[in-house]
Amino acid sequence: MIESNLPIAIVLPPWIAALLVPLLALHRPARARAIVLLAAVLSLVAAVMALASVASGAPLVHEFGGWAAPIGIVFRVDGLSAVMAVLVAGMATLVFVYAGASVAAELPGGETGFLAAASLLVASLQGMSVTGDLFNLYVFIEIASITAYTLIGLGGPAGAVASFRYLLIGSIGATFYLFGLAFLLALTGTLNMVDMAQRLPAVGASPAMLVGLALIVTGLGLKTAIFPMHGWLPDAYATAPSAATALIASLMTKVNAYALVRVVYGVVWPTIAPLDLPLFPLLAPLAAAGILAGSVMALAQRDLRRLLAYSSVGNLGYIALGLALGNANGLLGAMLHIVGHGVAKGCLFLIAGAMRLRGAGEEEAFDELARRMPVSSFAFLVAALSLIGVPPTIGFFSKWYLLLGCLDRGSWLLVAVLLVSTWLNLWYFFRLIERFYFGRSESAEAPGRAEAPASMLVPIALTATLAVAIGLGSYGLVRDVLRPAVDALPLARVGG
Repeated sequence: MIESNLPIAIVLPPWIAALLVPLLALHRPARARAIVLLAAVLSLVAAVMALASVASGAPLVHEFGGWAAPIGIVFRVDGLSAVMAVLVAGMATLVFVYAGASVAAELPGGETGFLAAASLLVASLQGMSVTGDLFNLYVFIEIASITAYTLIGLGGPAGAVASFRYLLIGSIGATFYLFGLAFLLALTGTLNMVDMAQRLPAVGASPAMLVGLALIVTGLGLKTAIFPMHGWLPDAYATAPSAATALIASLMTKVNAYALVRVVYGVVWPTIAPLDLPLFPLLAPLAAAGILAGSVMALAQRDLRRLLAYSSVGNLGYIALGLALGNANGLLGAMLHIVGHGVAKGCLFLIAGAMRLRGAGEEEAFDELARRMPVSSFAFLVAALSLIGVPPTIGFFSKWYLLLGCLDRGSWLLVAVLLVSTWLNLWYFFRLIERFYFGRSESAEAPGRAEAPASMLVPIALTATLAVAIGLGSYGLVRDVLRPAVDALPLARVGG
């Protein structure tokens, strides 16, 4: 009985917290902060319990009102969704701890709005992770987008412009998704993912179904910021408040990428796989271009947050590459990179916020930073090594599986893209790290210690530690959780 309620327990606490924050903040702002953090912790506990359950048994299904699918609405947790739920709740917990000092410094008087929007964002991302219904997925996507627009808009005039641009592009993506879903609903008469996957083969890969799939993939691609649909991302990441950027950058695009995996390979692929449609030749070049373009653009940046934003464009290309490969190793690499990039890039944006607090947001201020902020500088090094792909960090293992997926496809050109991009990652990150540790400040005075407050430093240290710990535990994660979930997908005709 308890296990069947775990899916709703993942989503409900942050949802309730988002409703309570405006009321609590009227008289006790500290209680508002505490309730948001408590909700994230409760969601994390439920997600970890769900992960342990699906690793040793069948998926968990919660039927609302006792109505079974396809009539009723269901939440469904399998290995993939459990991993996403743990990632969302875990990163949210750390960001909420970090946000106390960060938001007070950057948004004086705006803490209530931040906490309410951030908790609602977490609730909607958890809903996206566990829903078993394609229309509810759309609803959660839009709630997440609206709260993200709000959080980005808190970043002053520049943030408002970036938020409006994101709103325009996000609305187009949502429209594409909804129109595509209308095609699939008209063909099958159902919105439940499992039920639709069973009905679509009888309908066949008609032009209407292919148009619906193309619209859904395009809509989610815009939300995920897959190249060349990434135009909203750099300004949004560079202008939002630091805590908001860490939350959005580590989770928002990753959960949308997971939604792509769920819809394409969990719902539609059984129908289109026998046709041998040229998805790989269409998607792989875009993924490769995104990997290289994001890395090259990151090299040209002098503002740390813009550098990290363009680095995200490149790393989203890795995830898109795993989707394009469509074989077991490629999807394992994509899922591991979703987790690894979420943790490592979240760590880097947390550090960027701490550096911003200490007046070191641009490259000219990086000299001797390791003396002023030793813990933050070392955490930056660890997270950067993960994104570069150095063992034993999680980034190495995600790239390793992507490399195996490319070899399964027999594509040496994509192998070369992975190697070149790794060299570019090494270049732009170690350009910064060199200044942290070996740069010399022009000031005649020796730099004093200016480390971030403990409430910000602890989440920074923990995310850096997780980048290594998840890498060390990646074998068990793949063996017990991800591979059984991926093997359940219909990948036999996709080169794997």
